[in-house]
Parts: sequence; C-alpha cells; structure tokens
Amino acid sequence: MPKIRLIVGLGNPGARYAGTRHNLGFRCVDLMARRWEIPASDRRAKAVLGRGHHAGQEIVLAKPRTFMNNSGEGIAYLLTRFGAQPEDLVVIYDDMELPVGRLRLRLSGSDGGHKGMRSIIASLKTTNFPRLRVGIGHPPAGIGVVEYVLSSFLEDESKTMDQVVRNVVAAADCLLEEGIDVAMNRFN
Repeated sequence: MPKIRLIVGLGNPGARYAGTRHNLGFRCVDLMARRWEIPASDRRAKAVLGRGHHAGQEIVLAKPRTFMNNSGEGIAYLLTRFGAQPEDLVVIYDDMELPVGRLRLRLSGSDGGHKGMRSIIASLKTTNFPRLRVGIGHPPAGIGVVEYVLSSFLEDESKTMDQVVRNVVAAADCLLEEGIDVAMNRFN
C-alpha cells in the first residue's frame, strides 16, 4: 500500500470551464473532498489540493491549475512535492471513447488520444499509473471535439452525470479500502 495516495482530477482552471465535460475530473475530486472531509487548503501555483486521511490512508486530492493539455506539469509537481511515485496516483478524467456514464479503471495504458493524459505520460515518462476514465460519449454529428468537451452537459445528461460522479467516488472508496483489483472487477 502506498504511503500516500494522490487522487488527481483533470480539468481546466477558471470559472469559464466549470461544469464542462472536460472538467468532470475536477467535479469528482470536489465530491470526494466533501464526502471525505478533506478541504482544499492549499492553492499553490500548479495545483489546488487538500490533504487528509480516508480509508486508513493519507490522501491528497488535487486539481492541477495548468490547462488540460499541460496536466503533466501539475502532476510532476505533485509527485515531487509529496515524494510519491507514479503508481501512487489515481488520475480521473473524461473520455469520449466510453459511452456516457461508463467507468473504466486501469493500472496503466496509453493516452487514448486524450491530450491531458498525453501530457502526463510525457512528463512522467511512463504509462504505468492508475487511471479512472469516465465516459462522456462522442460528440453529435456537426459538433467538433473541442466544442463538445468544452460544453456543459445537457439537462437530461446532468441527472445521469450526478449519479456517475457518485459512482466515481464509490470506485475510489473501493480502490482505497479493498484494492485496485477489486475496484476494477466491481466498477468496470
């Protein structure tokens, strides 16, 4: 078991991006912070973070303050600051390749075309770190990828996504309490 677990939600900083599909990782970390009573107490240059304990482990919840496509900078900063290794991470992010609401927890893998993950892999020089992909589905015909990921969820999707975010927190709870293999079997 790692001495510290860094759970990082990906997104873009600033009010302009709050509530967008691309900020789903931030939204998940925000709910974890509320549920686990780990307030965001540190707003350093590269990440907003809270540090506390949950499920018998020391936890850092973080939201990089770099834009999505430069997420690797914030992640590298966190690993250095806390003396952690890539395998101590859990990165939570939106994924268009999964249907809306579908979760996929993995120990490692490629960037799958996600530019935030590409940045992290380039910065860490490894693909070996846990990640939790959260499905947002493909854009409808006539809507570009950038426009889609930077748009808010539609009203009917919002109700679904509220439950999905709760499922992400449940998956993180399971990972911390029972291990990643059990969490993968239960939530994939």
